[in-house]
Amino acid sequence: MTRPGVFNRAIGLACLLIAGAAAHAADSRVLRGGAHRVDITPTNYPVRVNAMFTERSATNAVDRLFVRALALDDGSTRLVLAVVDTCMVARDLIDRAKQEAHQVTGIPTDKMLVSATHTHSAPSAMGCLGSRLDPNYATFLAPRIAEAMIGAARNLEPARIGWGSMEDWDHTFNRRWIRRPDRMLTDPFGNRNVRAHMHPGYQSPDAVGPSGPVDPGLSVLALKSLDGRPLALLANYSQHYYGSPLLSADYYGRFCTTVASLLGASGSGHPPGTMTNEFVAIMSQGTSGDLMWMDYGAPAVDVGYDAYGKAIADRVAKVWRGIEFHDWTPLRMAERTLAFNYRAPDEARLAWARNMARSLGDRLPATQPEIYALESLYLHERPRTELKLQALRIGELGITALPNEVFALTGLKLKAQSPLSSTFNIGLANGAEGYIPPPEQHTLGGYTTWPARTAGLEVGAEPRIVETLLGLLEEVSGMPRRPMVAPPSSYTRAVLESKPSAYWRLNESILPVAHDASGNNREAAFEDGVALYLPGVSPGVGFHPAQPETPNPFSGDQINRAVHFAGGRLRTTLPELGIPYSVEFWFWNGLTNRTRPVTGYLVSRGVEGDAAAGDHLGIGGSLQPELDGKLFFFNGNDRNTLLRGHTDLAWREWHHVVFVRDGRKIVVYLNGGTTPEISGEADVTLASDEKSFFLGGRCDRFSNFEGKMDEIAVYDRSLRPEEAASHYTAGGISRRRIRAP
Repeated sequence: MTRPGVFNRAIGLACLLIAGAAAHAADSRVLRGGAHRVDITPTNYPVRVNAMFTERSATNAVDRLFVRALALDDGSTRLVLAVVDTCMVARDLIDRAKQEAHQVTGIPTDKMLVSATHTHSAPSAMGCLGSRLDPNYATFLAPRIAEAMIGAARNLEPARIGWGSMEDWDHTFNRRWIRRPDRMLTDPFGNRNVRAHMHPGYQSPDAVGPSGPVDPGLSVLALKSLDGRPLALLANYSQHYYGSPLLSADYYGRFCTTVASLLGASGSGHPPGTMTNEFVAIMSQGTSGDLMWMDYGAPAVDVGYDAYGKAIADRVAKVWRGIEFHDWTPLRMAERTLAFNYRAPDEARLAWARNMARSLGDRLPATQPEIYALESLYLHERPRTELKLQALRIGELGITALPNEVFALTGLKLKAQSPLSSTFNIGLANGAEGYIPPPEQHTLGGYTTWPARTAGLEVGAEPRIVETLLGLLEEVSGMPRRPMVAPPSSYTRAVLESKPSAYWRLNESILPVAHDASGNNREAAFEDGVALYLPGVSPGVGFHPAQPETPNPFSGDQINRAVHFAGGRLRTTLPELGIPYSVEFWFWNGLTNRTRPVTGYLVSRGVEGDAAAGDHLGIGGSLQPELDGKLFFFNGNDRNTLLRGHTDLAWREWHHVVFVRDGRKIVVYLNGGTTPEISGEADVTLASDEKSFFLGGRCDRFSNFEGKMDEIAVYDRSLRPEEAASHYTAGGISRRRIRAP
């Protein structure tokens, strides 16, 4: 019989030997990497060019177009990524290229990722809007995509790999802005319903603010030879395109040339398409469906696509120099397909589209109604489609791939919840399905939501895509996703210490629930007509600076987030709330004071659809000069009591408000002041059994607020002025009471 101590020592020695063998096996593993580029500049002209509403034609190229591919092999998994200098590539063309590359390399097609840069100055690899496919160029393109992937696989050599990122807030901005309610546009189908639209113009008086956040992540995957020679670089940035003459790779091509020079890498002297282990730089498209290089909140600046590409290259080179390289790291890749419905036309729209098509005859569409009539017919004839989604793990780096143009918010959701410590998203990958907005953006309308091949998926597509990609990231990483939460900081702790009955921080990224941070489970619901995850309270003015403050007193080391109200409200019922009560919140008004009779209602207690009674706090407008741009309290049409403030509220600045109702007494405190902004008496007109509560609008929807609200807390008591002032101080915002010019 073996003694227990001897047996245990033997087991321990065996474990050490096994662990040592495993470590030796890991140390002996070799990572291989290879890259290759193939020239895809047309050899026959003219060529059709898509990417605008109407079709264009080109007879020459001002710079070369390429497919650039990167292959990786960890000893058990081989995969390849290719990025094409084109606007969009159809799924069937990509699948043909993958199959051809598979037949030569043996790499499974589900271990291949092909995406487009989204240059708007390349030949038409697929039809969209008023542009037709260029069939000759599509035939020319498919084998060259395969050739690039084959070349990258053939160029595999032992390599070291690393990754890094930085936040670049200077070169990408949200281009889709919410319009004033009196400046709505008409869609191609004749409906005046466009509350949000791209390219509003610089500092436009018709626009209120961006309809979504920005993803500033500039990510880099880097590959070196064992002797330290740069082999390849895959960068990723969420910026739509810059704009370049026909034909051109846009800033993506200029970036690739410049970053090679900055890293002292070879690669510019080899004839296009030759099989050499030259350095290959690649810029991939991120989640930029609503992003662009223009900052519409500032005066116009146009540096040109060459200078823009060089600026991005300079920052990527700095990231490269700080990367920690690894001798080996595991590779995993998973793929899944999802079926979706298109938003096909109803019978009335279909009849309109058919009549429009008959009137066109054989000519190409030239107006938006003509274009969208033909697109309606396309969606009718092809009511369903299938998307191919992918996730990759490269060590601690995650990559997702999704077709076409998703919004920045979608990318931020994926990055925040990814189980891997670093993640980026490649858009326009493995097919082209147009814009894929989050559901709430459909209500706001605009070009990126109009049903067509460029924006045709069902309204609920985005949440399903996010959920599937997070599942794929969990699969390739072997770890659960992270929760998307904002940690409390000095301001939020101060509010929570005051024991609110409900506290909605309004940092949600999905509808419809606004979560209660008080612990009392008093959730609220967003109505249609809101935009989520906008930058929240900060010392900056309005949407400036472009880089929101972090760390900050509201969300610790994260950006504070808020909700932009654009016609919708936040509504709830508070059964235990009586009188006295208090409401504390921050707001950012997006309308100038004289836009309409009442600029907007912020808080309302009353019967849905009836303003005869209740408590209503708003901002005065043009109706009464003495209320213009000031806070006021109103107790309903039956009594018609008005109490007004005395401060001219600065436009597009954050303000802190505490509203208190204690019996007949009304008190409002503004921006940390202990002297009331409003003080007076008004009859209680709210029925004792009415528990409805509305934020961002009045109970009858008259003059709903247009702007952002943040950090809303409700108390079942009168909040003391010193208490309110201490909360304001905890927010770290200096007092500003300046009337906007």
